[in-house]
Amino acid sequence: MTINNDSDAIMITPRHAFAFSLLVTAAPAFARDADAAPSVDGVELASAQVIIVTGQREEYGVRTTSTATKTNTEVKDIPQALTVISESQIEDQQLRSIADLLYFVPGATPGTGEANRDQFTLRGNTTSADLFVDGIRDDVQYFRDLYNVDRVEVLRGSNAMIFGRGGGGGIVNRVTKRSTIGQMREFAVSGDSEGGVRLTGDLDQPLSPTAGIRINGLYEDGESFRRHVELERYGINPTVGILVGPSTRIDVSYEYFHDRRTTDRGVPSLDGEPIEGFDKIFFGDPDRSFAKADVQIGTLAVQHELGAALTLRNRTLLGDYDKFYQNIYPTRLDGEEVVLGAYNSRNDRTNLFSQTDVIWRNRLGGIDQTILFGFEFGRQSSRNLRQSGSFAGGDNKVPLSDPTVDSDLVYAPSGSDANNRTRATVAALYLQDQIRLSPMVEILAGVRFDSFKLKVDDLRAAGGKFDRTDSFVSPRLGLIFKPRPNLSLYASFSRSFLPQSGDQFGGLSPITEALKPERFDNYEIGAKWEPVAGLLATASVYQLDRTNTQARDDQDRIVLTGAQRSRGLELGLERSVSDRWQISAGYAWQKARITETTAAAPKGREVPLVPRHSFSLWNRYDVTSKLGLGLGVIARTKSYASIGNQVKLPSYARVDAAAFYKVAKGVEAQVNFENIFGADYFPTAHNDNNIAPGAPTTARATLRFRM
Repeated sequence: MTINNDSDAIMITPRHAFAFSLLVTAAPAFARDADAAPSVDGVELASAQVIIVTGQREEYGVRTTSTATKTNTEVKDIPQALTVISESQIEDQQLRSIADLLYFVPGATPGTGEANRDQFTLRGNTTSADLFVDGIRDDVQYFRDLYNVDRVEVLRGSNAMIFGRGGGGGIVNRVTKRSTIGQMREFAVSGDSEGGVRLTGDLDQPLSPTAGIRINGLYEDGESFRRHVELERYGINPTVGILVGPSTRIDVSYEYFHDRRTTDRGVPSLDGEPIEGFDKIFFGDPDRSFAKADVQIGTLAVQHELGAALTLRNRTLLGDYDKFYQNIYPTRLDGEEVVLGAYNSRNDRTNLFSQTDVIWRNRLGGIDQTILFGFEFGRQSSRNLRQSGSFAGGDNKVPLSDPTVDSDLVYAPSGSDANNRTRATVAALYLQDQIRLSPMVEILAGVRFDSFKLKVDDLRAAGGKFDRTDSFVSPRLGLIFKPRPNLSLYASFSRSFLPQSGDQFGGLSPITEALKPERFDNYEIGAKWEPVAGLLATASVYQLDRTNTQARDDQDRIVLTGAQRSRGLELGLERSVSDRWQISAGYAWQKARITETTAAAPKGREVPLVPRHSFSLWNRYDVTSKLGLGLGVIARTKSYASIGNQVKLPSYARVDAAAFYKVAKGVEAQVNFENIFGADYFPTAHNDNNIAPGAPTTARATLRFRM
């Protein structure tokens, strides 16, 4: 079968047709989210009456969320910067990854993650671990897809009070779709001008008046403008929702997700900038550079209303992650030759987390309050093995004129390669009070105590057994003043910690097992305003101080005197200007510097991947009931590729567009154009010689069926 897209033709092979049939026959119908029942904390309550709204398009963003406070709170009453990218916006822009999405979050920069994982920088702090799913830690290094999400929420600034260790610059939380105990259907097939094909399906089917099943499925065979670079991924996520009486809901979910792709580390630099003229060229050996992840996640969520004002909730996640990647990549240029490096790495991890919350909405002493008390237990077991690659004959140089090679390598552990087993356990208690002193004044106050224990069995010849125990007290305080019902002004302080074992706790040494954790203090003032019903404008000014960073003293001893400071202004605009006009816009001014010399850089260095100015805009306007148009811009000033501050990523601007047309009832066609003016740009990097070129003009066509 062939789908025509102007001058490009997309061929559906027998393998694609087979995947298509699997999605279609998995159940009799496909569905999308709708408001099916009343909810508390973003969870639908049990109800014998289910109201299904069809034919009404969902808006961008959300009005309320429980991510930032663990209680159902209006976004405008959360004293911290938060951006919400909803399923509707994800579909309209054809966003495929966390990285795609972060370009539309003020103060965020996606990283390449060595082409094997999600990694990003928020407010000058980079991380590969501060990712969550439905509020529970999902910190393994892999690329997540958005096929089963209702929305993605990006909270900026430190907040260990809600999320525990890490999260110094902020967190990314995926909120997944669940059964509405109603019936809706959706199926989509997409193809792009590079030859990639993507199939998604969504079934929401009632099983009885009090039970329903929802199944989301994905298959993608992707191609790239980069030669020899491709991916294949597929996933299925069934979830069952059960209403037990009038006050209890149970959700059981299982996801299997597979992702295999070429590990493309990008291009090297020349004379302080990314090398020009090699945007499509692979540096290294593409056949032996790949990343593979197999992820299985099971979750259980139970919510019970003990009364009109008291809620008991538990969420438990069991995850099994198998991850392997291998890469042959450019390390630097040596005249007219490219010096290559190589290694592979395996990480197998099992996560078990359980969170229990008690939420009490009350009026004490004439003051309305929402009190949250909760505790969390978790255990993470990992097996880490890294091996360096040795080139046959020791020849690891290739000519710049032809850097794509068929290499002959041997992989074996070197003295510095990780080879260990780790076990991390966490136990935490937290208490929060949202106090409404009057219709104009609210206080958010909370504190969390964490006990984090890490044991490492280093299997190297010079290794041994190491362990450390960290106790964190993480406060959070916010003051909200509402001079008008549609305007909130706030000031807040929050704190996070990170053990010296790093965000992936890959190992310990006799030195690092004794060092105090790093600390992140976030000071913020801001405003959230609804100039018209349904539209939210936000502004925040912040200072984020990172201290207890490793440094070396004059006797070459490790000491915790290093420090970093990030300052910035963030502006946002999201949701709908009118029933026809949806918008997502953001601007950030940022400055992040090393303020006290660290082991990585001297005082005064700028933090990489932090452009001084960044701007994003996406609009969808429905011209008629059948025709809609989309237009977007991403623009960023220059930034550094690494903490060395030797290579700059040039400033750039990219323009995107889209058109949407309702072919018939329940059938919509759309076409998206990325980089319509063909800008030559380099949006991100991993270091000075692993720089990602931006894609040229790319077209994606999608046909979507809804009922």
